Amino acid sequence: MSAAPKGVDIALINRLTDAGLRPTRQRLALAELLFADGDKHITAEQLFDQARHANQRVSLATVYNTLNQFAEAGLLHAVTVDQGRTYFDTNVSDHHHFFFEDSGRLTDIPRDAIKVVGQPDAPDGYQIDDIQVVVRVKRDSETAR
Repeated sequence: MSAAPKGVDIALINRLTDAGLRPTRQRLALAELLFADGDKHITAEQLFDQARHANQRVSLATVYNTLNQFAEAGLLHAVTVDQGRTYFDTNVSDHHHFFFEDSGRLTDIPRDAIKVVGQPDAPDGYQIDDIQVVVRVKRDSETAR
């Protein structure tokens, strides 16, 4: 393999290629923003804004496509909190989430903190891939005063 382009983290290139993705300039730029500072929950719009502030020239459509490709490759988990709002989670371990309705913030809940008892049979020809629980919380009216 040839040397990495100047300023590009070889570990990031390997992470993408190991996941079956070609390490294009745009994928590498977005991956650097996603994976640089530990685990995070981010929407496509938030990542697009971060890319613009980092002087990366990518379209919002490219950001959406890249996030979905990363999720399909197992580099991210997509967490849908309501119709039209999906967060992408860099923590791909098994866990659940709190969704704070007042701020739109998503935080992790350890997998063993929620017990899912029973599950339905999957429709014919399908198998259950994952069960994610999103616990929606809003500020208690007593503490809001």
